[in-house]
Amino acid sequence: MSTRDAPDAGMGVDESIRTLLLLTPRMVGRAKRTPPPEELRSLNLAPRHLSLLAYLLFDGPLGVSEIAARLEVAPATVSLMVAELSRQGVVTRTEDDADRRRTIVAIDERRRAAVDGWLSNGARAWRVALEPLTPAERRTFVTTMEAYERELARADGGGG
Repeated sequence: MSTRDAPDAGMGVDESIRTLLLLTPRMVGRAKRTPPPEELRSLNLAPRHLSLLAYLLFDGPLGVSEIAARLEVAPATVSLMVAELSRQGVVTRTEDDADRRRTIVAIDERRRAAVDGWLSNGARAWRVALEPLTPAERRTFVTTMEAYERELARADGGGG
């Protein structure tokens, strides 16, 4: 039995790096080849839109500032993205009744099923991969992915 077959045998850092460097381009390529549903295809949605829509799908309606904080971009950037998606009928914008200066963004109900369908394969794959792990193992995995992304951003001069 090789180390790869024995879950308790572990992996060395170099073997792990090699495996992940070979795996990551396949994962990214597969994600890029996952086309949006026909209903959304003509809208030319970019990865930044996908992240925004994922937050709205999983967390429900959010304010522009909340979305900006989660995406780690300026509120003005989110406002531009929301305006674009709103014109295309993908999201709706409403004033917050409690604070009229605050804009609440939600996925337009007419597009919800299409957005959900677009994100569901990735969510399903992550569920299959993560469910067998303990909560602590999932936390370790997620924090490792976050640390990797931060280091790539730092190395590229993009900050955190």
